[in-house]
Order: sequence, then C-alpha cells, then structure tokens
Amino acid sequence: MLRFSTWKFLAIVAMTLAAILVVAPSTLSPSNYQALASRLPSWLTPPTIVLGLDLQGGSHVMLEVDQADLISTQIKNLRDDVRRILREEKVAITGGIGATARGVQVRVADAADREKVLPKFRLLRNSFSSNIGGQPPLDVDTTPEGLIRITVTDAGLRDKSRKAVEQSIEVIRRRVDALGTREPSIQRQGDDRVLVQVPGLQDPQTLKEILGQTAKLEFRLVAEPGQNPSEVEELDQVEEQGKLPIEKQVMVQGEDLTDAQPGFDQQRSGEPVVNFRFNIRGAQKFGDVTSKNVGRLFAIVLDNKVISAPRILTPITGGSGQISGHFTVEQANNLAILLRAGALPAKLNIVEERTVGPGLGQDSIDAGKRAAYVGAGLVVAYMLITYGVFGVFANLALFVHIAFIFAGLVLLGSTLTLPGIAGIVLTIGMAVDSNVLIYERIREENHAGRSILASLDAGFNRAFATIVDSNVTMFVAAAILYFLGSGPVRGFAVSLALGILTTIVTAVTMTRMMIAVWYHYARPTKLPI
Repeated sequence: MLRFSTWKFLAIVAMTLAAILVVAPSTLSPSNYQALASRLPSWLTPPTIVLGLDLQGGSHVMLEVDQADLISTQIKNLRDDVRRILREEKVAITGGIGATARGVQVRVADAADREKVLPKFRLLRNSFSSNIGGQPPLDVDTTPEGLIRITVTDAGLRDKSRKAVEQSIEVIRRRVDALGTREPSIQRQGDDRVLVQVPGLQDPQTLKEILGQTAKLEFRLVAEPGQNPSEVEELDQVEEQGKLPIEKQVMVQGEDLTDAQPGFDQQRSGEPVVNFRFNIRGAQKFGDVTSKNVGRLFAIVLDNKVISAPRILTPITGGSGQISGHFTVEQANNLAILLRAGALPAKLNIVEERTVGPGLGQDSIDAGKRAAYVGAGLVVAYMLITYGVFGVFANLALFVHIAFIFAGLVLLGSTLTLPGIAGIVLTIGMAVDSNVLIYERIREENHAGRSILASLDAGFNRAFATIVDSNVTMFVAAAILYFLGSGPVRGFAVSLALGILTTIVTAVTMTRMMIAVWYHYARPTKLPI
C-alpha cells in the first residue's frame, strides 16, 4: 500500500534541502561568493563546483622526458657507483673512469681485482625493475686487456624513462599545487610524456617556468689543485664571472631536503634568501662532510650552476642552511617552491602547449546550458502533456534529481567538464524514463480492472525490478568508463554514475511519496493518467 512513515517523509525533505544548500554557493557570482566566504571562518567556507579546463579556460601543456638528459644522468650515476665500488674494494685502475655513449668504462689490469668488482658491477642492475621484458637493463662485458664496459641497454633506458615519468608526475603535482590552483589534471601519456592541464590558470608562462626547471640541488666540494682531472668539472658561477672547478662526486643531494622557505638574510642588508632543512639522513651527511673538510670551499650547485661556494669554517651539524644569490623576492619564492616539491628526475621538454581562454570556456558553458535547458524543457513538457498531474510529480522529482547530482559533484570535489554536462543531460532522460515505466504499469493495472490504490501500489512494486536492472547495467558501464578512461571520459562517467544513483531516490522514492500525499488528501475516484 502507499504508506509513508513520518520519518521517511522528513528524511527526504531534509536531503532535498541539504542538496539545495550545498549547491547554492556555486550559483553565486565570484564577488558575492568572496563576500560570503570572508564572513565565515575558514573551516566553514562552502565548497563550490570546480569547472574543468574546457569550461573556465586554463593552460594545457604536454611534456616529454629529454632522453639525452636522462642518458647523461644515468652515466653520471654509473660513474659515481663505479667509483664507490672501486674505493670499497680498494682496487686500482688505469686511466680513470671514462664515459661512453650510454655508460662508463674502466680499465682494471689485475685479473684478481676484476673478479672482485665484476659481481658488484652486475648488482647495479638492481636499481632497475627486476623484469624488463626478459632483457637485462645493464650490459657488463670485459676484454682480455682488462677493460670493463657497463652500458645501459634499450630496456634499461625505457625502464628509467617510465620511472622518470612516474616520479615527475608527483613532483609536478606538488609544484602546481603550490601555485594555488584547483583540480589540476596531470596524466601519463605513453612511456615518456606527461600531460598537464591547469583550469583557471591564465598565465601559462608561470606554469612553463615552474615545470621547465629541474631544480636539481647538489652540495659538492670545490676541487683542490692536483686532483684527478677526470673527477673534476668546470661549472659556471651565478654571482661571479668565470668557472669554478667542482668535484663530480655529490656529497649531499637535494632530495634529502625536507623543507625550503623564502626569507631575508639579516646579515646581508636583508636580501631575499632561501632557508632549507635536511632530513635525518641529509643532516648526517651534511654534518659528516663539513666535519671532515673544515677549511675547504663547499659549493651549492643548482642546475649545474654554482649559486655560492662558502668556506667551511666549523662543522655544521644542525641539519639546516641558507642559499643566497642576489635573488628577488619572487625568485626566492619560486626557488623555495621548486626545492620543496623536489627535483625532477630528468629534464622535461615542452612539446605541445595550448591556452584555453575564458571566453571559449564561457561559450562551452553557454552551449551546455542551452542543451540542458532545451533537453529539460522538452522532457518537462512531454511529461505534463502525457501524464497530467502525475507529470508534475515527475518534473518536481526531476529538479531534485538535478540538485542531487550537483551536490554530489561538490561533495566529491569532482571537476565538471563539458562531457560531464552531457552526462547530466543524459541522466535527465533516464530519470523520467523510470517514471514512464511506473506510470505505464499503473495504467495497465488500472485498465485490467484493479482499484486506484491497488493500481498505484502494483505499478511501483512491479516496475521497481525493471528500473533497478536497467540502472545497474548503466552503472556498470559508467564504472568501466571511469576506471578505463581518463580526463573528460572520467568526468562523463562521474556525472552519469551520480545521475543513476539519484534516479532511484527521486524517480521511485520521492515520486511515490508525492503520489501518496496526493492520494491521501485528494481521494480521487478516477486516475488522472
């Protein structure tokens, strides 16, 4: 029978009012929303619907891993690892550690020494994935003259490229979040590309500057006269003219930084600086290096340029320090952002760049609104003409259904895109389709001679199974689109899934409640359908 308890009635009304309250801030103009947010505490600031790149404009950048830089990094890492192994095993070499096109080579004349270091060299493969299509990531071969070559294979290079992309995605996300943007889309494209879309960012140059820098921070000792030339390289200086001889060995890496904040140096006329702090491992390394090298120059190297090279006067064991380089306030702030986010594992080149203006986004919004208005208007008119007062109930449930969808988008923090609007328009038709099934079943039961009350009750009960089956099928399709798709496809899937879930609440429960209330007060003698 059409019986509705008081608590069910109040629960539906409360859900409807809550959905309207959640959606209401999104309908305000930016100025009115800011005025509202300024009057409320930060923890009570109402969330709004986040518009995607195609609706509010923004920046679209495609990045690609620089293979030459990646190879150069791998050669450098191999050289450091080989040098470390030779020192640990106390093996003498002839002619230093040389670089090849994709690796390094070293000459170990003594056969016994070669037998000691070769197993250690082969263990360097552990820095790659354990299985790369059955191909070894590193080739280690020797010649009768004692020359050992360690070469990164194509499989190893692909593995490092994939890892570089995975690491870059997290670094890029932290950098973009530091800019204060909302809902950036950062996705992997193939093995060596990253797609970055930042809605609402109308200054793509800022994004390019943040993404294009590697921010590779290293602490190295300045070379002393007489050192092996193969272990020294000349680097440009930022503050002074000319180059400075720097040891190739990295004593402390920037990845050991835990924090970096812009500040002002009180001892140098208040110029902007960057204050940094190491983690436990970095602090131990920093303290150990400064303790063993008191009196030597210690270079701070950023992107292969010497920012400064102060002399170590006393051991620095506090795990913190300062970078100065005649920065502007903006430069110090940007450098702090880059250091906090971490260093990119390889250089990323911009291969594609698009800027979507707010005007184009507004055109998309207007087109989506027109489609939604026309679709909803036709549906409303059809239901009124075909089902009369029952059509009014279906239309009221339809408006609540739309409010629930937008409230769900706000609470989930999902980004509304143009395909998402298409999904909402599609669920409008699906929502009233459930009402059509119910109403047509009521008609059939009434024509079969049942009473009004029995027809209403049978219409809802017998149509319910069909409605659930059809909606479950569509929900499975939406789930597949979400998990297998990306970008706008996911936006469509989210709005479609929300529409399916709210359809059952509005088209069945809410419509039934309104018909129950109508029947209770109208006591009709004939079905107006």
